[in-house]
Amino acid sequence: MATIWKLDPAHSEVQFKVKHLMITTVTGHFTTFDVEVTTEGDDFSQASSIVFTADVDSISTNNEQRDTHLKSADFFDAATHRQIRFAGKQFEKTGEDTANLHGDLTIRGVTKPVTVKVELGGIVVDPYGQTKAGFTVEGKISRKEFGLTWNAVTEAGSVVVSDDIKLLAEIQLVKQA
Repeated sequence: MATIWKLDPAHSEVQFKVKHLMITTVTGHFTTFDVEVTTEGDDFSQASSIVFTADVDSISTNNEQRDTHLKSADFFDAATHRQIRFAGKQFEKTGEDTANLHGDLTIRGVTKPVTVKVELGGIVVDPYGQTKAGFTVEGKISRKEFGLTWNAVTEAGSVVVSDDIKLLAEIQLVKQA
């Protein structure tokens, strides 16, 4: 029998990190996102559906001017491409509580295969009787592969924004009755 797991947004976060001027790292996050997973019981390695979405308009780097630029056609083009979507396809165990999750990531209308590392933090019943599962997710993508190609060059010849984007997420799911 299929088990549905839904996001606990109060205990989850999705971040990204990118080098700025190649000397510091800027961290951003999405304030509106969702995850839904379908499994057989509590076995996530046999998940039949893993879907993550993020609302591009909810991007935040704690700098309004930069956030507006990221939402513009130079980057995510939030007016046309409202969501980022990841659909998991294959869960490949690499250890007792670790796996590579292979899937398709869509950003700005471009879909590419991506693999992220997943660590199961555990499955517990909370004080309210809800079964919860926690995961740490890490990955890296090339922003240019998804059409986010804007850049500038400093007088010294350094790029302003690196191509590599680190992805980090802490996800808590709630088993649905």
